[in-house]
Amino acid sequence: MSRINAFSLQLLGAALVSTALAIAMPQSSFAKQYDDEETTALLRVLNNSKVGLAEGVQQLTKGGEAAISAKYELDDNKKLSLSVYTAEKGLGEDAEHNVLKEFSGSPEKAPWAPEAEIFKDIPHVARASGHLTLMALAKHSLADFITMAQMQHKGKVFSAWPEVQNQHPVLVVLIADKGKVNEVRYDLETGHVIAAK
Repeated sequence: MSRINAFSLQLLGAALVSTALAIAMPQSSFAKQYDDEETTALLRVLNNSKVGLAEGVQQLTKGGEAAISAKYELDDNKKLSLSVYTAEKGLGEDAEHNVLKEFSGSPEKAPWAPEAEIFKDIPHVARASGHLTLMALAKHSLADFITMAQMQHKGKVFSAWPEVQNQHPVLVVLIADKGKVNEVRYDLETGHVIAAK
């Protein structure tokens, strides 16, 4: 397991607080978070993708680079984009000694040809550092979790990110099915489904 420095521990503490607040929300509020305008617009164009989420992740992790989260989203021009956060030196190097990046680009043509951005601003560095710390605890790679979710559930996996739930690392996977969003949560350490709705 990689070293967890003080900065990563602070990030985990912040993630614990935000997760505790999310879990404390009433069920109806929690369910509505995927009913916003941007998600609805994303679901309308999701099938335009020629590159699957797992496929995009696998493309970037053929060397030592590790994927730590991935999603389809709408870019600044409201066009479909595939975004993958990575840790250049893999999961064995902590955030302080790693290079945290985002690869993004249109998945509407294959092969996918994303552009890379090295994170330097505090919000992106903080988010990616938290993802790296949690994925370092995972039993499976991000691509394997996405593939597993795609095989186990109907619809199209369009987002996967790690977070802390009840002081435990989980992977949140979102699946689009007939215009609706289903959420599945996996225990990162065991690989088992812990919640689905």
